[in-house]
Amino acid sequence: MMRIDAHHHVWTLARADYGWLTPERGPIYRDFGLADLAPHLAAAGIEGTILVQAAPTEAETVFLLDIAKGTEQVRGVVGWLDFDAADAAARIDAFAGRELLVGLRPMVQDIADDDWLLRPELAAPLEAMARHDLVFDALVLPRHLPRLIQVVDRHPDLQFVLDHFGKPHLATGDIAAWKDDIASLATRSNVVCKLSGLATEPAPNWQVADLSEAVDHALACFGPQRMLWGSDWPVVNLAGGYAYWFAAAECLLADLSSEARAAIFGGNSARVYLSSRGRPTSRK
Repeated sequence: MMRIDAHHHVWTLARADYGWLTPERGPIYRDFGLADLAPHLAAAGIEGTILVQAAPTEAETVFLLDIAKGTEQVRGVVGWLDFDAADAAARIDAFAGRELLVGLRPMVQDIADDDWLLRPELAAPLEAMARHDLVFDALVLPRHLPRLIQVVDRHPDLQFVLDHFGKPHLATGDIAAWKDDIASLATRSNVVCKLSGLATEPAPNWQVADLSEAVDHALACFGPQRMLWGSDWPVVNLAGGYAYWFAAAECLLADLSSEARAAIFGGNSARVYLSSRGRPTSRK
């Protein structure tokens, strides 16, 4: 079964549409391309990836699709489109013609209105996504989870992926409400959980034990068939780097069967993102 990194980025600072990416970000405030990622993928035995947006512009979506077109390694792209545009559904219809587009990700965590997900105007674009088998990547914070549950219930035909476990507050340990919301969200069959982005949530110099409660809980709720692993590279360079996070994930999942681990490290990503769109993962 092909190993897939279900969540990484690339960026070119000169494009100037990464509002969150400032000099204060230190190690990641520079250009990152697929050539920088290649050694990490090789070391981890990863053959395919899902390239995820990092800027809230349609221009970046085109930029990522063009990159993906030039390499077999990128199996699909999760892009961004303007869900607030009056013609958002029509834009999705148009972009859906690009076969390497496998999903869309509004940057909900950066939207000032905490109730944005509940806007009735989102119904049409979300229905368009479902028609085209596009996945909704939910980049949310813990406070958004109750709203996300409502959206998931409104769109049972749309596949949702919870990015980064919904970013539990691991640094403070205040995760009781998060655990309740994760348990509720997991009862919805059209949601899966992405084991990604956790390295930047605990206090600095984190150890595997700092992540175990959250991972064990999400795994108990979603099960190994509804969890996918992603690196969140190069953001992960802020908190240990690719190899450290990959080794931590392997340790956290060590008690699972080899079949379950294979599903999390690739099989589930192929099913969720690539069963009807993107590049196939079967070997010939």
